[in-house]
Amino acid sequence: MAPPPVAIAHDPVSGPSWRDTLAALWDWRVLSLALLGFSAGLPLLLIFSSLSLWLGEAGVERKAVTFFSWAALGYSFKFVWAPLVDRLPLPVLTARLGRRRAYLLLAQCGVVAAIVGMALTDPAGGPQALTAMALFAVMLGFMSATQDIVIDAYRIEIARPEQQGLLSSAYIAGYRVGMIVAGAGALFLAAHWGSVKGGYQYQAWQWTYLVMAATMGVGLLTTLCTPEPAVSARVERQPSAAHARLLAVFLAAVLAFVAVFYLLGQGVARWAPAAGPLATLGLEAVRMAAGLAAAFAVGGGLVRLGLASREQARTTWVEPVLDFFQRYGARTAWLLLALVGLYRISDIVLGVISNVFYQDMGFSKPEIAYAVKTFGVVVSIAGGFLGGILATRLGVMRSLMWGALLAAGTNLGFVALAHAGHDLPLMYAVVAADNLAAGFSSAAFVAFLSSLTNVSFTAVQYAIFSSLMTLLPKTLGGYSGGMVDAMGYPGFFLFTTAIGLPVMVLVALARRHLEVAPRAPG
Repeated sequence: MAPPPVAIAHDPVSGPSWRDTLAALWDWRVLSLALLGFSAGLPLLLIFSSLSLWLGEAGVERKAVTFFSWAALGYSFKFVWAPLVDRLPLPVLTARLGRRRAYLLLAQCGVVAAIVGMALTDPAGGPQALTAMALFAVMLGFMSATQDIVIDAYRIEIARPEQQGLLSSAYIAGYRVGMIVAGAGALFLAAHWGSVKGGYQYQAWQWTYLVMAATMGVGLLTTLCTPEPAVSARVERQPSAAHARLLAVFLAAVLAFVAVFYLLGQGVARWAPAAGPLATLGLEAVRMAAGLAAAFAVGGGLVRLGLASREQARTTWVEPVLDFFQRYGARTAWLLLALVGLYRISDIVLGVISNVFYQDMGFSKPEIAYAVKTFGVVVSIAGGFLGGILATRLGVMRSLMWGALLAAGTNLGFVALAHAGHDLPLMYAVVAADNLAAGFSSAAFVAFLSSLTNVSFTAVQYAIFSSLMTLLPKTLGGYSGGMVDAMGYPGFFLFTTAIGLPVMVLVALARRHLEVAPRAPG
């Protein structure tokens, strides 16, 4: 017999008044999430695009830059250590600040330390310096991903589901501003202080990254000034020795994963040039599966040998997953996971090749920069707040349906642009529609994901959802270039519209399977 429907979100018939909805924009929680979003968005481009330009100016070989892709592993596998963030207290800090703020402060201090470490390392100083830079980049990715875990949990725990739309839109707005500062802002500062292609100045990049480290003070002050969620007062009560043993099991499993992943990577690097893209994807999948299998084998073996408590390990890693399936039942749980994994597929697959498309249509780099990186970002922030407001007014599931419709439908604008070619006004109209839809759907989707989580396992369940939502879209997006070659741009954009249509069916099915009602914040 299927379990009864589960209340996940507030889907009001009439909703709050517009005055109440707009007044909520000035709530301290909205401002706090915007500031925390800024500190979460800042590190991302300091690992990737800005760092890539720094390395390029420093004369680092292009193939060596790919070594820094290790820094992205933290974002992809944050669900692995999210259970520890949910369960294990930090010495001194947890007692003084509470569970969420303690980890948030630790992660932000780690982000600052990693950025400062990168600033004090000249990548042109030889192999040892480049290795040190890579290690600091990996540290930055790990600490930044940990910060994301805690902020997501904090956002869910400080407000009811019907308020998550506004909080998620504020977070997304702050996140995008942080990316602008770390992207365009860092490049402006480095150029201002004299570093250009062919005229590398280490001190210019050093001061740029030190300024970026200083801007993390926004997040640190926010962490110290905001209150701890009441629900986070529940901390796992275990002897410190038990926590230490559980942490040792986790670290051993991580080392096993890294060892197997690295060793198999040597073989993939040798075979990939002759294997082709599809075979290479298969090899990478095998490599990933082997690494995860080694990690599970080592972790499970150490638990069975008694290094850590079986009950504690089960509570930390197994119960969050079981809880999700028990609350919703297997059929509804798999439906929700399918929706989570496919909701962003339409815009992510298109987004992989959008800049190449603009170049092929004859748009210059300045035209692309102004339209996409400036105008588009502003529009996406507006779309995010619109999505948050309507999620509060109409409810999460209705906003989710509108977001799915807009994300797929606005891709048709790219078909028109593909036929028109270099048409700047049409390009701005397409960018406006695409970014408005992306901002709207992102805010509604984050509110939906927040509604799915159980406050007893907030960090780990949301980390699983946020990792799953980009897995298939990014994998499929890797083939976008080949699909364009086979179908042409108009056919490809019609394809991205078509793959978004089943998402609306999934939203409708999910809405039928779920009883929508308010949840108490505690």
